[in-house]
Amino acid sequence: MADVVGGFGFRAGSAAGIGVGPYAELTFDSEGDVDRATQGAVARMEATDVLVFAHGWNSDRSTAVRLYDRFFAPFPALVGPGVRLGYVGVVWPSMRFSDEPIPDFEAPGALAEPGYGCALDPVTRQALEGFWPGRGTELDRLAELLAERPESAAAFIEFGALVRELAGVDAVHALAAPAVPAIFTDDVLEVCRALSLALARAGAGAGAASGAVAAGGEGPGLTVGGGPGGLWGGAKELLRQATYYKMKKRAGVVGERGLGPVLAELAAGRPAMRFHLIGHSFGARVVSFSLRAVPDGARYVRSVTLLQGAFSHYAFADRLPHDKGRGGALRGLHRKVDGPVVACHSPHDSALKVFYPLASRMAGDSAGLLGFDERWGAIGHDGVQAVPGAPRLSLDTALREGVPTAGCVSVDAGSVVRRGGAPSGAHSDICHEELARVVVTAGRMGR
Repeated sequence: MADVVGGFGFRAGSAAGIGVGPYAELTFDSEGDVDRATQGAVARMEATDVLVFAHGWNSDRSTAVRLYDRFFAPFPALVGPGVRLGYVGVVWPSMRFSDEPIPDFEAPGALAEPGYGCALDPVTRQALEGFWPGRGTELDRLAELLAERPESAAAFIEFGALVRELAGVDAVHALAAPAVPAIFTDDVLEVCRALSLALARAGAGAGAASGAVAAGGEGPGLTVGGGPGGLWGGAKELLRQATYYKMKKRAGVVGERGLGPVLAELAAGRPAMRFHLIGHSFGARVVSFSLRAVPDGARYVRSVTLLQGAFSHYAFADRLPHDKGRGGALRGLHRKVDGPVVACHSPHDSALKVFYPLASRMAGDSAGLLGFDERWGAIGHDGVQAVPGAPRLSLDTALREGVPTAGCVSVDAGSVVRRGGAPSGAHSDICHEELARVVVTAGRMGR
């Protein structure tokens, strides 16, 4: 297996750390290859309905397991007497900077210690080495630049070139490749200025974005003092976005080539078993892309619930509003589900409200990095877009009246998904009984 979930030490079928059961894991490498022992553990489950949850940017198994334990905890008390639940945690190799807190979640020592500012803390530096194995020299130089914050445009040019190299983006050919985000092709000072302003908007504070705040959004990417030294917070964000760029592609691969075929095999062997897919952040991309492997006419996927999904809000559209000749990447796939696709979204999610559009804007886009264009919006920020007839509900309404039994539906979960620090905001504030109840409602499993 390539890029196996770096030394996570999982055990097939282990329920360690999980308070509900039966629990098993499906473990994938970066190419979507499954650990067959973990697949076997799921196949042996005695359950009528199986909850399959894919995490987002958690960099180790222990963090993912704690997330699953907390999210799954309310379910036994919520389902009807005829429902026998099974619980599956999808584990796939991803990356998370340690300065992204999960509310009421982090164990001591799991977060970056205060005082690092733009510099890379040791936890993140080690995680980056696992994410980009064999690139220690480049990472050391990036860490050195972030620690020293030189007042030099040449230093930013060097930093940008190193980030592009890690991201696998060729600076020359990328200019002609419309699928490459503009943050990897535009002038690096302008990019770092835009990201610094975004950090300020997200409430990152003076430590990361003081230069951008002082500049007031004016000038060619420079601070008010005339030098670029205040933009190193934006440079660190550019490095973070490079990991997201790689994870975004990997999540699609794991879903389409890994989770989707595995679920099809499991369903063939256990035709009465019903699957309910849940995904957070890029994990929402994993479970959504798995629908590509659902055979026509199959009815084993009974519901899909997307929690702060980090992919386009036009993904399920048959026609894009700005290009009627094209559809979204997942166009029509909600029809593969024998039930609804529920997109929970929140206006308090800074990762999706502020940074996702910047990271998704394509090279050559006339709007520019700082221009607003809803083409680049995320489904976890404002729900499903451009799918005719897809209802938009408040969380209270969804819990009181239920959700449709088919098709796409958007649920504004901002009443509970609202806490979290910079730079991601409430992006990971998903462990709420209300959201568990949405999953139960979508899957028609309630009392």
